[in-house]
Amino acid sequence: MITLYGYPRTRSLRVSWLLEELGMDWRYRLVNFAKGEHKAADYLSLCPQGKVPTIYDEGIVITESAAICIYLAEKYGHHWLPESATAESAKHLEWISFIITELEQPLWSMGKHKFALPEQIRLPKMLSVASWEFKKAVQTAEAWLPDSEFLIGSFPTVADILLTHTLNWAVKFEQKLPPRLENYRQKMSRRPALLRALNREQQALAES
Repeated sequence: MITLYGYPRTRSLRVSWLLEELGMDWRYRLVNFAKGEHKAADYLSLCPQGKVPTIYDEGIVITESAAICIYLAEKYGHHWLPESATAESAKHLEWISFIITELEQPLWSMGKHKFALPEQIRLPKMLSVASWEFKKAVQTAEAWLPDSEFLIGSFPTVADILLTHTLNWAVKFEQKLPPRLENYRQKMSRRPALLRALNREQQALAES
């Protein structure tokens, strides 16, 4: 059985969402940051950075959310990835690279300088810089967004999960989205598998 180590509404939600989409049998191990569980020796032995998500699957440990999702899709749900070495696969990889390196990073800069970094090294001016960077990146995403229901044709892919999660972060950080991206975000956020994943994470937190 796959074990996902995570915390609600962090990047681990990308993985729990995909696991629910795939109909996998999996268990959720809450890493409670408030209790310092991310610094515990047993967790650091799996993820030396002390971050989430981490998965354990048949002796394999993976710690980066995009890599985890691609691994899971390759092993358990090929329909969540375009056929390799095709134009669709190239576009899918382009989207994933863009989401992780351009769209998400300004949002994470906001998070780091609001709450994640030690208070003495946070820079309030970084919030306006990061907002400017995000606005630039989100205009690219709006221009790239196809007319199809999903990013790559008629079926959802890993990139759709990564993009929706990132856009939901943006809304939480009070960033305005262009209209087409906002419509896309709302539609994807209503998927039953995402709602199940959210409920499962919240239940784990409530029981901790």
